[in-house]
Amino acid sequence: MIRLGILFLALLIDRLVGDPDWLWRRMAHPVVLIGAMIGFADRSFNEPAVPAATRRRRGLVAIAGLVAISVAAGWLLSDLFGLFGWAGLAIEAIVVSIFLAQKSLFDHVVAVAEGLRTGGIEGGRRAVSMIVGRDPEALDSSDVCRAAIESLAENFSDGVVAPALWYLIGGLPGLLAYKTVNTADSMIGHLNATYRDFGRASAKLDDVMNWPAARLSALILVAGTWLAEGYDAARNAAGVALQDAGLHRSPNAGWPEAAVAGALGLALGGPRRYGDLAVSAACLNGAGTRRAGPDMIEKAVRIGLRSTEIQLVAVFLLMLALASF
Repeated sequence: MIRLGILFLALLIDRLVGDPDWLWRRMAHPVVLIGAMIGFADRSFNEPAVPAATRRRRGLVAIAGLVAISVAAGWLLSDLFGLFGWAGLAIEAIVVSIFLAQKSLFDHVVAVAEGLRTGGIEGGRRAVSMIVGRDPEALDSSDVCRAAIESLAENFSDGVVAPALWYLIGGLPGLLAYKTVNTADSMIGHLNATYRDFGRASAKLDDVMNWPAARLSALILVAGTWLAEGYDAARNAAGVALQDAGLHRSPNAGWPEAAVAGALGLALGGPRRYGDLAVSAACLNGAGTRRAGPDMIEKAVRIGLRSTEIQLVAVFLLMLALASF
């Protein structure tokens, strides 16, 4: 019950404050520190000259060691905060909020709509390049909008629902373990010559840890669509999620992306380019339109905001229910 209360407060803090630039310009964000550990492991153990099987073993040992360090750090922080009573609980809520991404996610996505309106296609490309890895110069205005919406959907799961869920499951050790695995996947979990073997364990573990959150995210997004856009849009979101989620190359990202695609009547996914790498991908909600503008981004943000409110209320109600026993 106490953990639910901490999470409720953390969600409120993140929704209202987010990641203040003035703070993280002066000190390293914890995720940056996690990234530095992963980068050290990459430079130290991912040697191209060694056999592929050796790189896979080294990658497995590396992610296991990084997770062990993260879990130990979480335990130490929990014990430390426990020394300060109620003040310690408040400090823990602040720490948890740092690993959530509600406000920052919506701010970055809204910036794409604003960039398109004020700076045209070049403004939109600059803004979307901050949140996606694909080549922005290859995107037209509709592609920019769809890329921003896809990022919102996927990061709603990875950056909002999954961290909250893993904090509920394992407290600070669970939360830090999840963020370590998720960050490792984004850094070394790529299917290219450099990371196909060394990052394999990280990518597979990320798939496992995101499995429940991705499906829960789709459910929350359907409910958020109902509040934001009405019953028909929510029914379409649920139908497309159930029908098309499995088409995505990721076993998890297809669930929130398909739900949002159905909610908006928009076709998401399809082929895309990351630098020199062309990726063939299936289309989610292929019957939907591929044309999108800033208004479509803003509609997706409204759905996302309503969905975060549903998550917050659900945590509060669960806290009350457990308190009654």
